[in-house]
Amino acid sequence: MTLAEKSLKARPFPILGGKVVLVTGAGSGIGRAGAMAMARHGAKVIVTDLDADKAAHVVEDLHGEGLVAASRGLDVTDDQAVKAEVDRVVKAYGRLDVLHSHAGYQVEGNLEQVPVEGLDMSWRLNVRSHFIAARAAVGPMREQGGGSVIITSSNSGVQYDREMIAYATTKHAVVAMTRQMAADYAKHNVRFNALCPGFIDTPFNAGFEVQMGGREKLENYVSETIPMGRWGTTEEMADSILFLASDMSTFMTGHALVIDGGECI
Repeated sequence: MTLAEKSLKARPFPILGGKVVLVTGAGSGIGRAGAMAMARHGAKVIVTDLDADKAAHVVEDLHGEGLVAASRGLDVTDDQAVKAEVDRVVKAYGRLDVLHSHAGYQVEGNLEQVPVEGLDMSWRLNVRSHFIAARAAVGPMREQGGGSVIITSSNSGVQYDREMIAYATTKHAVVAMTRQMAADYAKHNVRFNALCPGFIDTPFNAGFEVQMGGREKLENYVSETIPMGRWGTTEEMADSILFLASDMSTFMTGHALVIDGGECI
């Protein structure tokens, strides 16, 4: 039984009942799993993704379960579009309780291999887009008395990968930024935590696959290097997202929650 299932069984009400949630990069993988878990536990979830069709498919699945959700296409590198979407959600629903700013980018290579444009895009997606989304959300959250902002980093934000300079640099930066925001807004009951996944078997690992020399070598790395000897699942990540979004973590802020099977030990 997962954490989410245990929590739902133990409580006589959905743990996110009535809360309004906005998720970016939620068309697939971890973002999708988290959005679906939060909707299944009572939240009204707005699913956004650069690919509007992917976001719509997630919502179709949720509607098929009788759950409340809406979808939007959203390019998180468009500052005005991000702010407009947050403002739209607050106006439509009267509040915003949880922001999971998840969209990100991965480019492989060392100092001499990563093009400057690759570093710039990594910074734009892995740091700046989260800054813009959090900046738009924090005002309404402060005014309503609190909220939870979850920003996806990586276990690469607490350790160093070989020949992944743009990724590791920006993931460390977003952990630092999240902690700074947490320190600044704790007095307003607005919590900021960084989600730090390890190897979760999704298409997002394409950069690592290239860097390691193919899928077989990546599989070998996972089985031989990660102490638990396996990939993590999107369902396991969804449990962690649910924890950070809900009142199960009300005394947690400024934390980098690492879920990586012990890789960073």
